[in-house]
Amino acid sequence: MAEILQQLILDTLDDKTAINDTRDLTLPGQSGPAVSHDAQITILGALNSLLSRDMISYETHEISSHILTPEGAQIINEGSHEARVWSALPEKGAGPPLSPLQLKKQVGDETAKVGQGRAFKNGWIGKDGDGLVKLISMIQDDTQIDLQEISSTGTLKSGEKVLADLRKRKLIIQRKGQWFSVQKGPSFSTSTAKPETDLTADMLTSGAWKTSTFKKYNFEAEGVPVDSGALHPLLKVREEIRSIFLEMGFAEMPTAAFVESGFWCFDALFVPQQHPARDLQDTFYLSDPAKSLLPEPNYYKLVSTIHEHGGFGSTGYRAPWNHEESTKLLLRTHTTASSAHMLYKLAAKCRGEEVGGGEGEDTHGTSMTAGNPGKGEHDDGFRPAKLFSIDRVFRNETMDATHLAEFHQVEGVVADRGLTLADLIGFMRVFFKKMGIEQVRFKPAYNPYTEPSLEIFAFHPMLNRWVEVGNSGMFRPEMLEPMGFPKDVRVHGWGLSLERPTMIRYGINNIRTLVGHKVSLEGIKNSPAVMF
Repeated sequence: MAEILQQLILDTLDDKTAINDTRDLTLPGQSGPAVSHDAQITILGALNSLLSRDMISYETHEISSHILTPEGAQIINEGSHEARVWSALPEKGAGPPLSPLQLKKQVGDETAKVGQGRAFKNGWIGKDGDGLVKLISMIQDDTQIDLQEISSTGTLKSGEKVLADLRKRKLIIQRKGQWFSVQKGPSFSTSTAKPETDLTADMLTSGAWKTSTFKKYNFEAEGVPVDSGALHPLLKVREEIRSIFLEMGFAEMPTAAFVESGFWCFDALFVPQQHPARDLQDTFYLSDPAKSLLPEPNYYKLVSTIHEHGGFGSTGYRAPWNHEESTKLLLRTHTTASSAHMLYKLAAKCRGEEVGGGEGEDTHGTSMTAGNPGKGEHDDGFRPAKLFSIDRVFRNETMDATHLAEFHQVEGVVADRGLTLADLIGFMRVFFKKMGIEQVRFKPAYNPYTEPSLEIFAFHPMLNRWVEVGNSGMFRPEMLEPMGFPKDVRVHGWGLSLERPTMIRYGINNIRTLVGHKVSLEGIKNSPAVMF
């Protein structure tokens, strides 16, 4: 069939020079012109085959037509619902009015339901007591006439308004179609013999290659995309955030310890031992091993004393210290536990101790300092620092559109003298702007280890609401001074979500489609590396 159709197109072009409208073609085995939608699809395949050999060129012309639904076809045969209702009623004064129930029995429920309203609107029928009667003796069924015209021509001269009404009543369906105008190409011929695509050994031996026609190579054609791995959107945003921190002069903290003790996760941060965050409903505890080793004894004693009795200007929590609570092993609920380790090491020189791994470095070799103080005014060993980390944390959360039990936290601290809350807000605005998130809000909050504290919200355009993306504040003296920091040292701390900014950046409205078994592999492959 394809070759016969191609030959028909070529012969017609040879005879007429051009084909102005492929709907005028008469297909093989067909008595009339090729006007149907399916016929034009068949013609398109033949045209593309000839086009690939430069035998023809063609232009596509779009056309819109309408076909009847089964209900529309029924109206052509039986009349519209309103006309059938009118026909079933007696004229006013010529007989007893017909009740709505009697009308339903005569014309059917659907016809009575649809037809009454339109017949009333047209002024064809009216009420007479409790029944219905004709108000006029003659009608013109415009709906039936319009559908007859559409059935024969596919369109309607009376205009789009009537067509829209018929579509709304589900009497017709709009269908997009196309037809083509065809011209001769540079390699036009009436022969449909396909050119050779390969030069074979047999052709070289026989010499047939000398008289053969070969298909041209298309050097402009794009190759087949290579199926390869792709970075997950979380990894892309993680790398961008990491680059922003490094650009702003931060050093990266080691955060490989997923398992922490209750001391470093809570006690060292001045979180009370009675805090609900320590409950099984919020924290995953380990059963084997269940206990951790104690930290340095003097520091442990200082922390337990300030919790139970106060100190460094604080009254403490005035609650008995529970040694068992402090030694429990758990999956860390925040990477602030790692920040506490790093701050304790940063304060070592202030305590008159040497830090393992070299001066100004932690045991992993990460530089903790971000500048040197001037000599003379302060000679207490403190060095300013800017540190960050991006890693996993675990919380016993109920999963929903914006919460997971395992997620990533973007942690950061800035330690220096004379820092204020305004410095923290200014930094957060600059940081999120570099991420492409302009709409940021801050709300006062309570954290056991920061005072003052701020919750950070960003606007999610897909959810059309503000979403909490992080928490921040200035670490309390009760946390810093037992570590050995001088009284005038202030430390900014913040913990941001990685998943929620990623959702905002990539227009994802459910966090469960970002990670887990519902992730779209195609979406991962196609997600852009940079969103701004």
